[in-house]
Amino acid sequence: MSNGTRPTTTPHLAAIGMAVADMAASLAFYRRLGLAVPAEADTAPHAEATLPGGLRLMWDTYETLRSIDPAWTPPAGGTATGLAFVCADPAEVDTVYADLVAAGYTGEKAPWDAPWGQRYAVVQDPDGQGVDLFAPLA
Repeated sequence: MSNGTRPTTTPHLAAIGMAVADMAASLAFYRRLGLAVPAEADTAPHAEATLPGGLRLMWDTYETLRSIDPAWTPPAGGTATGLAFVCADPAEVDTVYADLVAAGYTGEKAPWDAPWGQRYAVVQDPDGQGVDLFAPLA
């Protein structure tokens, strides 16, 4: 605005987007973490899940991103996007981590009691992005 005043509305976070190499593999991973994504999204170039509170998590295939920007390439070494899923209790962190690793996903850091008072673990999604699992310690 030219008069130096602030606008009457403020942007708010509405969605988190992720680039994925294989839509079906990515959605299978996030379904195991409880996100409701319809099965027909497995073959779509774009998918979304609405989270509690209305925030949306969105997935786009590499091909979709290249259709927007032909020069786009996946970032080397993963992305700066971080997702964290709260579990009911420390035991659930262990159970969910074990379930994901048993299903073939890569465990990045096995569950541990973090010094900040949480049971914590990190598992990689199919695109190598670390996904945190945590719960407050008793």
